[in-house]
Amino acid sequence: MDFDFEYLIELFFSGLTRGSIYALIALGYTMVYGIIGLINFAHGEIYMLGAFTAFIIATVLSIYGFPLFAVLILAAVAAMIWAAAYGYTVEKLAYRPLRDAPRLSPLISAIGMSIFLQNYVLLAQTSDYLSFPELIPEFAFLEPYVDVIGSTDFVILVTTAVVMGLLTWLIKFTRLGKAMRATAQDQTMALLVGININKVISATFVIGSALAALGGLLIASHVGQINFFIGFIAGIKAFTAAVLGGIGSIPGAVLGSFILGLTEAFATGYVSSDYEDVFAFSLLVLILIFRPAGILGKASVEKV
Repeated sequence: MDFDFEYLIELFFSGLTRGSIYALIALGYTMVYGIIGLINFAHGEIYMLGAFTAFIIATVLSIYGFPLFAVLILAAVAAMIWAAAYGYTVEKLAYRPLRDAPRLSPLISAIGMSIFLQNYVLLAQTSDYLSFPELIPEFAFLEPYVDVIGSTDFVILVTTAVVMGLLTWLIKFTRLGKAMRATAQDQTMALLVGININKVISATFVIGSALAALGGLLIASHVGQINFFIGFIAGIKAFTAAVLGGIGSIPGAVLGSFILGLTEAFATGYVSSDYEDVFAFSLLVLILIFRPAGILGKASVEKV
């Protein structure tokens, strides 16, 4: 059997697309964990809420005859604002009161919030899959490569690259970014130098939730359907990517996401789609056995 190089490239770009979406979600996990040491298991549901918000806005604007580009931009902005508001509310109601509680308490609260949001959308919408409108047009310059990379794949890759660049700039060069790094390093010392850690933590939830909503819109437009359960699967995969790269490390979350996406794509293409998750989680287990802190993570040192 001849080796199909074009098929290899197609799988490669498919893996990059998956990894890009995982990265947008995984950043929320890793930013929150890096600052307050909490696994926000409701983060996948924020992603799902963003997709549903984009679906509602896009449907209404399309009915009123808005241009496709305007529908895409307005739906993205609305989804990010709405998801950010949910992220802020979840942090304030479910996590902030438990910040000084035993570590198990906020974990249980996070799982409870995840179940609550799932069922809230189930009751408010439907348990059926809904057809998501195609918001990204076909680009003429990609026509020669349509078998390898589609317009939605291209937009997802470019959007993720831009978001990574902006987030890196935010964390390294802005006042908020410096406050985030200080809070992550030592909350008590951050308080002593005048940093409002409550605002910093809320801002972290807001940014992570907005990025998850953007990912929800992009992948929903790519796949073409949504339902109330999409957040659970995507959340687990993104959490896996964050742990794989090193939870608490932003470059690690991105690297882990792309490794996971490529692993799934090649496993689906060359083995079987039935074993997609088997390969993904087997990779995670191997990494945790031989490098428990993740690929770019640093082993934590307990002070005695």
